[in-house]
Amino acid sequence: MDRKASAHWEGGLKDGKGSVSTESGALDASYSFKKRFEDEQGTNPEELIGAAHASCFSMALSMILGEKGYTAESIDTQAKVTLSQGASGFDISKIHLEVEASIRDADDAVFKEAAEMAKTNCPVSKVLNAEITMTAKLKG
Repeated sequence: MDRKASAHWEGGLKDGKGSVSTESGALDASYSFKKRFEDEQGTNPEELIGAAHASCFSMALSMILGEKGYTAESIDTQAKVTLSQGASGFDISKIHLEVEASIRDADDAVFKEAAEMAKTNCPVSKVLNAEITMTAKLKG
């Protein structure tokens, strides 16, 4: 199964602007230096990674709970993505998941075990271990 998203950029880093969209049409947004590094409203790559991680984790947790015989009434997950600057440039140094769930008849130990399994095994948690391939073509 493949899913597609695309980005377009025009201009320099600080004065340029771009757009990002998904094949499904669920996302069609603009992004820029100010939206990423300053306080201008709009999206940025880290926010999008956070949304992907929070939603993937929540679905994985729901699946794992189901395998244990539980159905969540609700799972609310917030992902805090930290972009840090080091000697070799910028990197996403950490992602913190804040999770709150309502699960009838589940005890804390069952919930925490399922949450740890979801954190480790959801596909987005593992994404940085993925093979990254590329085709690069300069327009002429």
